[in-house]
Order: sequence, then C-alpha cells, then structure tokens
Amino acid sequence: MNIEGFKIRPSKHFALTWMRKWAYDIDDLRKIIQDPVSADKVGKNKYEIYFRDKKSGKKLIIVKDDEYKEIFVITGAEGK
Repeated sequence: MNIEGFKIRPSKHFALTWMRKWAYDIDDLRKIIQDPVSADKVGKNKYEIYFRDKKSGKKLIIVKDDEYKEIFVITGAEGK
C-alpha cells in the first residue's frame, strides 16, 4: 500500500491498549502498513492489514483518507 506523504494517527483506544502492549510507535505502524502480509479492502476507505510479529499473527483496522492524506488506525487484534 502506498502511503508516502500520509500522516498516521492512531485512535486513543489503539494507542493506550495495542500500541502499548506491542511496544510499537508510529514508525513501526508505517512499516507494517507499507509492507503487510496481506491487506483487504472492507469498505470504501477501510482496510484490514494482516501482519506477523514473532510467533503470532496480528491485524490492524485502518481508514485511509486520500483527501486529507491521513491514515487513522481504529484498532488492532492478535491471534496465536
């Protein structure tokens, strides 16, 4: 996914739960979104980004706004 020039903005819930638990920062999110295992478009501007970290699979749900050049990270999830 091409996100060159886009600002990444995590939701408060995502920042306080998943980002803290995974010890990620904005640069880590940018790398994940640019090079995911898979990315599925589930709405007009909504995507599910799947990636692997160590032994577990993880998922981000994002909204990509081309008009404002912004990516809003709604939430995350993980599995074993």
